[in-house]
Amino acid sequence: MASKDAITKLYMRDKKTFADVFNFLIYEGQKTINPDNLRELDSSVVVVPYGKDGKPFPAQKTRDLLKLATIMADDEAIYVALGIENQSQIHYAMPVRIMFYDAAYYVSQIEETATKHRADSDKPETGAEFLSGFYRTDKLTPVITVVFYFGSEPWTGPRSLYDMFPVMNKALQKFVPDYPINLIAPFELSDNEIERFHTDLKQVAQSVKYANDLNRFKEVMSGVPNGGRLSRRAADVINVVTNANLKFPENEEEVDMCLAIEEMRREEREEGREEGREEGILEILHGLVEDGLISIEEAAKRAKVSVEEFLAAKK
Repeated sequence: MASKDAITKLYMRDKKTFADVFNFLIYEGQKTINPDNLRELDSSVVVVPYGKDGKPFPAQKTRDLLKLATIMADDEAIYVALGIENQSQIHYAMPVRIMFYDAAYYVSQIEETATKHRADSDKPETGAEFLSGFYRTDKLTPVITVVFYFGSEPWTGPRSLYDMFPVMNKALQKFVPDYPINLIAPFELSDNEIERFHTDLKQVAQSVKYANDLNRFKEVMSGVPNGGRLSRRAADVINVVTNANLKFPENEEEVDMCLAIEEMRREEREEGREEGREEGILEILHGLVEDGLISIEEAAKRAKVSVEEFLAAKK
């Protein structure tokens, strides 16, 4: 199976799932962002840091997902870039990472605009426009980035730039801009909040929330709507982020989650019976040793365990 990061990224790339994330974040679950109005953007960022000798060298960093959305508001089309960072583990420098991605996107817009002006032979009105390459009438497309945390433990990382600083003097703090992250952590969401998702992201979020509560996990997964059918992409995400090891038929776009949960329960019952049989055999062998009918070494051999393990089982 592919890596956890690859599976979650592929899942979130789907337009319906992607729109569901931002409708949850921005519009409290209302279906305002239309998946059909999303367009894929280049998610790579080229930076030019400087080495010890002072010479620049280009380096490329890539955020997980970036799409351009067209949102209708008051009969007017609003354009906004939407980005998602998938996290299976806590990242203790996330505010700086997101701030870098967002700032780099704004810088790239300015550079693209300046390049277009030069190609079109536009004449700047002022020296300031000439120097910046960005004219007074030019505008930027805003960017909103979400961190979607698939971990089944609380997010203990920083949620803003301020969280990464030591205690500061209030007189200084007002001159240092904060940069909070937009975090969605299903582990922290209430059941009612998870109901705001309208795609199978709802079942994915439920699985993350109850990954450490096996009984509740099986309960919510058994209640999957649509006859228990779930997309294979969502099922793969659930398997990889919860380590549930659910069994699904190969090469099917949809899977029967109820059937997979029932198979999990059947295997648990079989394992329980097998453990019971092993315990019964050990009990009989211990009785034979106590009656002096066989040696401890012979009993351990029959049980297919070491002498130490045989004696420990008695305790």
